[in-house]
Amino acid sequence: MEQLLPAYDDPLFSILLIIVLGLIIAVATYGWGIYKQQKEEGNLLKFLDKFDSSECTLNTQDMPYEEHLLKPLSLLAKAFENTGEYHKSISIYLYLIKNIKDDLAKIELLERLGNTYLHAGFLERARTIYIDILRKRPRNKPVLYELCVVYEMMQKYEKAREVIEPLEYLNQETQDLRTFLDFSEIKHNKKIDTTKKVYLLQQLLNKEPKLYRAVIYKLFKLDTKVAWESVDPSRIHEILDILWFLPQAQVDFEIVKENPQLNTLYYAKGYVQTLPNTSGIFALDMLATAKKQGFEEADLHFSYLCKKCKQSFPISFSRCPNCMAIYSIEVKEDIGKQSPQTNYSLL
Repeated sequence: MEQLLPAYDDPLFSILLIIVLGLIIAVATYGWGIYKQQKEEGNLLKFLDKFDSSECTLNTQDMPYEEHLLKPLSLLAKAFENTGEYHKSISIYLYLIKNIKDDLAKIELLERLGNTYLHAGFLERARTIYIDILRKRPRNKPVLYELCVVYEMMQKYEKAREVIEPLEYLNQETQDLRTFLDFSEIKHNKKIDTTKKVYLLQQLLNKEPKLYRAVIYKLFKLDTKVAWESVDPSRIHEILDILWFLPQAQVDFEIVKENPQLNTLYYAKGYVQTLPNTSGIFALDMLATAKKQGFEEADLHFSYLCKKCKQSFPISFSRCPNCMAIYSIEVKEDIGKQSPQTNYSLL
């Protein structure tokens, strides 16, 4: 035995000992890595089991998974989401996440799953998924922003502000988001009386002109006089639909007669009898001219474009329903046939 192994004071013994210890550490590290990976996969499966439900109508239980299915199934899930078939999209995302091995791909699919739940209105499920993603990737800026959107929709404004802080640490511009959260909190806070709420909205509008349309819309609900005082003559087009659908009893005709755009608008609406030369808004001028010539069936129709994602919607929004952008709405007006319910109010 002494001939096979070097003596303890032999330098070869020290080298052999270091090699043995290195092998032990390497094997232990490898084993720990496998254990940790298996544990993570087990935790993920348990996590995803919370989201399996009867609304996921696609039968993926017995579907064999192959790697080449990832891209086509991802595209199919996105197509289902775009057409509003969220239950089918969710089913495919859950199937893919449970079967793929790539951790980065799993994170991406988890984010898509969270976005699908967000668009479908399942806010608590979206929140749970986003928090799980951030536990693994805390510097994920899109997920931080989406989590902030979820908290805003849940009217948990303090939580939303807590999410803004790491975005600021990541050198993201958050001032617009902060003022939008301030507006949302004032708008939905039922504990604030009307007088104070009107004052706070005026202060917020002075601080952030991008809130002009949203604040004017809310002011017309709270205090018509203050709303008209806050109307900017140079920004009539931004609130053209709000003014168009305003009931006649809420129109301030003293202000209207001093502004050609307002005068043309309410001449076309039938509230005033005097038509000025032009308003500078093509559809409005054409409608007023048609009314003057006796064509009473014409009406203004409105659509709403998101300037960021370029999607068009039939109803107004403060935050784009598609890309969740703020301050991105653009009002588009067109002349169409008058509908029987043309005199309803947006307010």
